[in-house]
Amino acid sequence: MKKLTLLASAIAMVVSCSALAKITPEQAARLGQDLTPIGAERAGNAAGTIPEWTGGILTPPAGYTPGDHHPDPFADDQVKFVIDSSNLNQHRDKLSPGQIALFELYPDTFKMPVYPTRRSASFPQYFYDATKAIATKAELIEGGNGLANAAIGIPFPIPSNGLEAIWNHIVRYRGVAATRNGGQAAPTASGAYTFIGFDEQIMFKYSHPDATPENLMAENILFKFKQSVTSPARLAGTALLVHETMDQIATPRQAWTYNTGQRRVRRAPNVAYDAPGTASDGLRTTDDFDMFNGSPDRYNWELKGKKEMYIPYNSYKLHSKELKYSDILMPGHINPEHTRYELHRVWVVEATLKDGMRHVYGKRVFYIDEDSWQIHVADLYDNRGDLYRVAQAHGLNYYEVPTHWSTLEVYHDLNSRRYIALGLDNEDVMYDFSVTLNDNDFTPAALRREGVR
Repeated sequence: MKKLTLLASAIAMVVSCSALAKITPEQAARLGQDLTPIGAERAGNAAGTIPEWTGGILTPPAGYTPGDHHPDPFADDQVKFVIDSSNLNQHRDKLSPGQIALFELYPDTFKMPVYPTRRSASFPQYFYDATKAIATKAELIEGGNGLANAAIGIPFPIPSNGLEAIWNHIVRYRGVAATRNGGQAAPTASGAYTFIGFDEQIMFKYSHPDATPENLMAENILFKFKQSVTSPARLAGTALLVHETMDQIATPRQAWTYNTGQRRVRRAPNVAYDAPGTASDGLRTTDDFDMFNGSPDRYNWELKGKKEMYIPYNSYKLHSKELKYSDILMPGHINPEHTRYELHRVWVVEATLKDGMRHVYGKRVFYIDEDSWQIHVADLYDNRGDLYRVAQAHGLNYYEVPTHWSTLEVYHDLNSRRYIALGLDNEDVMYDFSVTLNDNDFTPAALRREGVR
C-alpha cells in the first residue's frame, strides 16, 4: 500500500499540473519500448513473480479450430499455492477488500488457486498502430463524458486521471463483431438455479479497421448490441437493443426492448446506470455488465495508482466444454476447483458518487489489468460506505482474434449471500468472431424479428 500511495501522489501532481493535457510525442515514443504497445510496463517485477511481457499468445495451440472452445495453452502449469481462510493474512496486501470479504463470508469453501503468471494478452498489430497514432491526440470532452480524436486504439495508454483509465476499459479491443450464445444463473442459498439463455450480437464500430475519429464523431456510435432471451420459455423472445454513443452528452445511450406479451418494440431510456440487469434477480445493475459500461457522468473518478494483485486470469479450465453448468455453480460462489488466479499489475480507479446524483453504489473501486485494460475485479459500496457487492471477471485470450476478454463474470451480493454468474457458455456453441454484421442487424425492426423467431 505504501507503493500505491507514493504512485498516487505522483499521479496527483501530474493531474494538478495538466489535468486534460495530451501526452507528449516523447511519452508516446515509449509505447512498444519500455511500455507495451498499449501502455503496460513491459518489464517484470523485481521479485520475478511477474514476468516480462513478450507479446502474449501469438499463435493458437496446435489442433485448435475456430469455433472450438479454447483449449488451455497452459494446461501443464501447476498450482503454486492455494489461498484460503487459513493463510489469508499472508496475502491480504495482494487482494482487494471485496476479495477478502468473500474469504470471510465463506471461510470453509472459498479459495483461490494461484498459478504462475502468464502475460498472455495480445491484440492485432493494427490496434497497436492505432494506439500509438492517437496517443498524442485523443481527448476527453463534455467533462469526461465523451471521447474525441480517437479510433480503434487505446485512447489514453499513459493515463493521467481516472476518467481516462475507465474510457480505456470502455473502448478496449474485443474484435470487430461477435455473436455469443450462453447465459446466466443466479443460484439461491441452497444452490438451486434457473438457467437464463441468451443469444447476443455485438458490433464494435470503434474497433473497425476502417474507423476514423471523424467518422466516429459524425455517427456518434461506439458499438451496437442486441440480446434475445432463449430460455426459459416464460422469458423466451424478450429482446434488448442498445446503441452506445461516443459523446454521451450530445446523445445519451439509445435503447429499445421487445416484450413478447405486448409484441411491441418500445424505447427504453432506463436501460442504464443502476436499473436492474436483464433477468438478474436484482443482483447486478445495468452498468455492472462488462464490469462497467455506459456514461461515467454520475461519478468523480480518481486514479489511485498501480498495485500487484491476484486476479482471475487465463481461465481456460472454467471455460472448458468438458464442464457442465452444474459443475461450476454451487451455493455462495462458483466452484473454486475450476478457477485460476495469477499475480498481475492492475490500475486502481476509484469512482465516488457526485453530490446530487443517485445510484445504488456510493463508491466503486475498479482493478484494471495493465496488459488489456479489462476490469478484472470491482468492489462496490453502498451509500453508507459499506461493501455491498464484489465482481470478478474471469478472463482469457481468445487467440483467433486475438483479444483478452472475460469468459465469465461473477457478481456477489454480500448482503443476500447470493451471486449471479454471467457468460456461462460451456454447454453452448462458442463465440463467433468471424461473423459479418451491419447496421441493419441493429434496428428496432431487427429487434422485433429477433424476439418473434
